Amino acid sequence: MTAHAQAMGAPSLDHCPLMPTYGPPSLQLVRGEGVWLWDKDGRRYLDLLSGLAVTSLGHSHPAVAEALYTQAQTLVHVSNLFGTEPGWHVAQTLDRLLGVGQPGWPAAGGMRGQVFFANSGAEANECALKLARRFGGRGRHVVVSAFNSFHGRTLATLHATGQPAKHEAFQPLPEGFRHVAWQDLAALEAALDPSVAAVLLEPVQGEGGVHPATAAYFQGVRRLCDERGILFMVDEVQTGLGRCGSWFAHQQLGVVPDVVTMAKALGNGVPIGACWAKTEVAAVFGPGDHATTYGGQPLAAAAAGAVLAVMEAEDVPARAQRSGERLTQEARGLKGVKEVRGRGLLLALELAGHDAPGVAARLLDGGVIVNAITPTALRLAPSLLINDEELDIALGALREVLT
Repeated sequence: MTAHAQAMGAPSLDHCPLMPTYGPPSLQLVRGEGVWLWDKDGRRYLDLLSGLAVTSLGHSHPAVAEALYTQAQTLVHVSNLFGTEPGWHVAQTLDRLLGVGQPGWPAAGGMRGQVFFANSGAEANECALKLARRFGGRGRHVVVSAFNSFHGRTLATLHATGQPAKHEAFQPLPEGFRHVAWQDLAALEAALDPSVAAVLLEPVQGEGGVHPATAAYFQGVRRLCDERGILFMVDEVQTGLGRCGSWFAHQQLGVVPDVVTMAKALGNGVPIGACWAKTEVAAVFGPGDHATTYGGQPLAAAAAGAVLAVMEAEDVPARAQRSGERLTQEARGLKGVKEVRGRGLLLALELAGHDAPGVAARLLDGGVIVNAITPTALRLAPSLLINDEELDIALGALREVLT
């Protein structure tokens, strides 16, 4: 620690100045490079969580750092009363990537949808929820989502989240939300009365335990929504942008959603989220229907532009698929691992005979960062650029702790 930092009162774990929404921090991290993090004492950690699937290109990626440096000297912020080049470029790129492998998508240069930029995944989902209400009109405003889903922590996205235990402390929550069993088409169909405007689902339930949807389920949801004139909205906040082995996880399920939300990996740690909607759906918004002060501002959009450029150059969906297959295959052979589930590099290790929070703590003691997504399962979401040597280290650490 420098003398200046000591004089200014450097952060200390002895007294935390932050609200206790995450509990006391177990350590303070001060530097990152690639898949590695260092704490204030200089100890190194292999990051298999990527800040909850955020730093998909690893920490302090030079292309992102350079984009931030250049943009910070050029233009940091103007209001959304005006356009800026970085935001337009990112919106066009996202529209193009959403069309990869999708039948009927316009040729290069043709836009299928439009984007609203926000600052987080929760805000992107808030935009989707307001879009659904505007689309449905008065009396047709209900959004149906699945139990064990996770869509955010604002009051509306909290109620969209299908985890009633998280609701109780904040009742009354905004009305207009309904939950059904995950991957139960009959239950969903029964819930789609004339008050429903949209269905909101994750292609992989991340916070709910890393449970992937089947193609049959998503295709059935698409059919039901088409029959009833209901929006099918897909939350790709955690699963999008290469994480699951395709640009967006729903692209593996044979559907084209009406609305797609994303965030996390889009800025590689710089706060930015986006809500994409088909052009005819986005058209229900008019000036003043929705707004944000910071969403899509040049600094964040420049970072996102650099992220997307690196992702395309590195073909991160293919890398995630290859690394995920290897990690899945070898983890299945570890003693104490009952099941490995997920897609690409969003995986859960279901443990037998182990307490997942205890295993996560022992891994942290050994210099490896994961998190216990349930009492019996660990979540792994490493950088999509992780290499074979780093995977060897990860698997060795898991083997040592589990045996």
